[in-house]
Amino acid sequence: MRCKKIVMLLICSTLLILGCTNPALEHLELGDIYSEQEQWDEAIMEYSLAIELDPEEAMAYNNRGWAYCGTEEWDLALADFDKAIELDPQLELAYCNRGWAYCGKEQWAMAIADLNRAIELEPKLAEAYSNRGFAYCGKGLWDLAIADLNKAIELAPEDAVAYNNRGWAYCGMEEWDLAIADLNRTIELDPEDAMAYNNRGWAYCGMEEWDLAIVDFDKAIELDPEEAMAYSNRGLAYGGKEQWDLAMAYFDKAIELDPEFAEAYCNKGWAYNSIEEWDMAIADLHRAIELDPEFAEAYCDRGGAYNSLEEWDMAIVDLHRAIELDPEFAEAYCNRGYAYCGKGLWELAIADVDRAITLDPEEAMAYNNRGWAYCGMEEWGLAIADLDRAIELDPELSMAYSNRGLAYSGKKQWNLAMADFNKAIELDPKEAMPYSNRGWVYYEKEEWGQAMAEFNKAIELNPEFDGAYFGRATVYCVKRQDDLAIDDLNKVIEISSNPDLIQLAKEIIEELGG
Repeated sequence: MRCKKIVMLLICSTLLILGCTNPALEHLELGDIYSEQEQWDEAIMEYSLAIELDPEEAMAYNNRGWAYCGTEEWDLALADFDKAIELDPQLELAYCNRGWAYCGKEQWAMAIADLNRAIELEPKLAEAYSNRGFAYCGKGLWDLAIADLNKAIELAPEDAVAYNNRGWAYCGMEEWDLAIADLNRTIELDPEDAMAYNNRGWAYCGMEEWDLAIVDFDKAIELDPEEAMAYSNRGLAYGGKEQWDLAMAYFDKAIELDPEFAEAYCNKGWAYNSIEEWDMAIADLHRAIELDPEFAEAYCDRGGAYNSLEEWDMAIVDLHRAIELDPEFAEAYCNRGYAYCGKGLWELAIADVDRAITLDPEEAMAYNNRGWAYCGMEEWGLAIADLDRAIELDPELSMAYSNRGLAYSGKKQWNLAMADFNKAIELDPKEAMPYSNRGWVYYEKEEWGQAMAEFNKAIELNPEFDGAYFGRATVYCVKRQDDLAIDDLNKVIEISSNPDLIQLAKEIIEELGG
């Protein structure tokens, strides 16, 4: 998320540099007045006239470059700052402003290099520290960002932009209370700063204070109705409230305002994932990646959608790319571990989930996934320990109860297993897996009718669930309904991606004479 325009760095030095005799002075002064009022087109016209009259005046190029920053015409701004620096290599404002233009293009390393030079030329230039702090935010270097923004505030205690940028850095560190304190100060200093409301809304989202977030996003939109990011963020807040229709409407509005806004497509993909519209999610996440091929979160979310479709290889490709782009991305390791579980690659799964837990020890799904992997390795005690932890962290995580029930089944502790499957179904009655698992408990207890009912329910909820067809086939075998068993086993062979299960189905069909 970008902060809005930095406080202008132009005007106070113009008269000192030009003196009273330069014919370009009148146009420069007018341009500065227009820039103060953010009347960028008029400012550009006046600066252009000044350049016409005095093509060697560095400040005219610098100021016009800043006006181009105001219209977000970054390449034109860079060309002007280049010229200003060519004419006056000691002009610290030009380096500072060119650094900001590189921020606008998200070319963070170039920005930092220019801002380093600005600070070298003028160590007390508060705006340079503020801009460099913002650039460090862009690179996710939060501690460096905070250090620079502390310095900017020390040099200019009334600079709203520096507080805004520090608030955003604290958001990046998930220090929500500190973020809100800084953003409150920003708003106190500049009540018309739309981005400060937007950023504070984001901090409230981090605290899951959805209603407070929405109030702030509403204010941001009131102040700047054309800012796509505020609509996208308001969509996220409504998603937090599980009001998906409203969330989708705001993502669509963000995309209408900015059809190249990758984050809005990613957020919309997240919403489709949340309502289990996997194909729609993949389409939006594909578009996000098309617009921003370096967007790690979009690869992670698309990998998650492929996991839900049990397209394990596609998931692993996406999640590998997410990790390549962001080696500290805990969720991507967690999701790739899940995909490895889906393929029965238990050791690879555990390695990934170990890494996820190292990066984020409070993530319930990571413990769930490692518990599932330990089930696959029949390490029932280790599985139960991890699944206990998953449930402790998130008592509403139905999958963790289902997997722990599976581990108790492995230990033949049927009553404990049944209690966990019942809890999983209570939490998520539309998930097929715990019905199938409960069917196996009834099978072990030789309660064939109950087992059949559970497998039927699992298949009703998920007609592509290979394990449920296999379970029902085993009941048909016991009941000597061989033709029905063979039909179900053939279905397993048709839909399953599990080679061991396919082989077992073929062997049983052969034994049945099919």
